[in-house]
Amino acid sequence: MIKAARATKKTNESNALELARRVLAIEADAVRALIERLDERFVAALELIAGRSGRVVVSGIGKSGHIARKIASTMASTGTPAYFVHPAEASHGDLGMIEAGDVFIAISYSGTSDELLDIVPLVKRRGAKLIAITGNAQSALARESDVHLDARVAQEACPLNLAPTASTTAALALGDALAVALLEKRGFSSDDFARSHPKGRLPRQALVHIADVMRKGADVPAVPSGAPGLAAIAEISRGRIGMTAVVDAERHVLGIFTDGDLRRALEKGVDFAGATVDEVMTPGPRTLSPQALAVEAVQLMEAHKINQLLVVDERGALLGALNMHDLFRAKVI
Repeated sequence: MIKAARATKKTNESNALELARRVLAIEADAVRALIERLDERFVAALELIAGRSGRVVVSGIGKSGHIARKIASTMASTGTPAYFVHPAEASHGDLGMIEAGDVFIAISYSGTSDELLDIVPLVKRRGAKLIAITGNAQSALARESDVHLDARVAQEACPLNLAPTASTTAALALGDALAVALLEKRGFSSDDFARSHPKGRLPRQALVHIADVMRKGADVPAVPSGAPGLAAIAEISRGRIGMTAVVDAERHVLGIFTDGDLRRALEKGVDFAGATVDEVMTPGPRTLSPQALAVEAVQLMEAHKINQLLVVDERGALLGALNMHDLFRAKVI
């Protein structure tokens, strides 16, 4: 009896695993099939959204409504202003949120959802453009759309082929593809992402300020204007940051003397026994304020192919310094 119970349990577990694998395979096939069907209509949807002055309004009923909410959320967090509107609520006043410059994305696998079809004429009357995501290119919703995206699937993962499963996965994948393509088109950066995700791990790194990572006080190598070249070289060695700032009597930054400046001076045959730092420094160096984001330092270094930056106050007086290694340690890059 115990053996029979164990055998039954093992059979049930095997059947459950087999069914789960089948569900995943069907849904994976549904997404893969979208790849082959992506065409100029996807590009048209992308250009339509990018070319409009308003927001993206995403709508759907039932399971499609849950997918619509997620797509709107993904777009909003990746640089495309978007929100979800329930089609039934739209008929009771929420339609007033839709404006002439908007794009309305309607999601319905059958393309015959009464709740959506009831508001489509009103959406168009308000001047918004319509993108339909359906599984039926001949449906009323697809015909009324400015752009139709084909999300049809061979079958649902539900054993009865009834519950929306593969079809909602396909619609979600299409929405994600659209959101990411818009992200790229808008030039949305990790800094932009951080500003809309203040509680995430990436934002905590991306929102680090220069003041949090810069070297301060005695750790900032600096020599006065007119200092001997050999003294400047010694200060570079002491600071272990690959440079020294050159400042006046009030600590205003006049220039920077780096390892690179040293090499170039040696190639020119400069006699450091008699030269001053002013003769070999780079005047007017790139600087940042301590309130700037650390990611701005990364962008500045990459844009100008430099490895060190000086930090100054509003008067241009030296406050700190940092290099690429400081940014690595802070996990900004």
